[in-house]
Amino acid sequence: MKTGRPKQLLLLQPGERIQLESISSSRSLPYSLVQRAQIVLMAADGASNTEIAQQLRLSNPTVGIWRQRYLDYGIQGLHDGLKPGRPRSISDERVATLVRKTLETKPVSGTHWSVRSIAKITRLSHMTVHRIWQAFGLQPHRQKGFKLSTDPFFFRKTQRYCRFVLNSAAECCCAVC
Repeated sequence: MKTGRPKQLLLLQPGERIQLESISSSRSLPYSLVQRAQIVLMAADGASNTEIAQQLRLSNPTVGIWRQRYLDYGIQGLHDGLKPGRPRSISDERVATLVRKTLETKPVSGTHWSVRSIAKITRLSHMTVHRIWQAFGLQPHRQKGFKLSTDPFFFRKTQRYCRFVLNSAAECCCAVC
């Protein structure tokens, strides 16, 4: 015997079902998102919130919240919303300037930027520079200086050289080649 308020019927479009099944079977997405997709799929199959909560080992309110979020916002509602916290104190322009300066320039007294040397020039703290470099995966001390030739016939010369090397290797009679 069912008790409680009747739940709003949850119907899925074929494309939504495919997308939710893909999310629910993913091993690379956050587990919370996978669980939310499983909640929606089970609700669409007609399971009650109590049954879903017991099967997924969640609380009834949790199942109800995510079911309603899906009804209100669709698949986008399953993602975490913005969390409260202190607003960013550094603008996107300053971050872009730092990244551009790191990649495109060199310090006067060295071969690459250090965190502290670029922090002085950009007037940011060295910890801020470090966090930005980590976020963008920048490691100026590991950059290699490869430059492509400006010769207009460079591509043609490279092709000829590659053909020569490949043909030489095919004609070689030693066991190593």
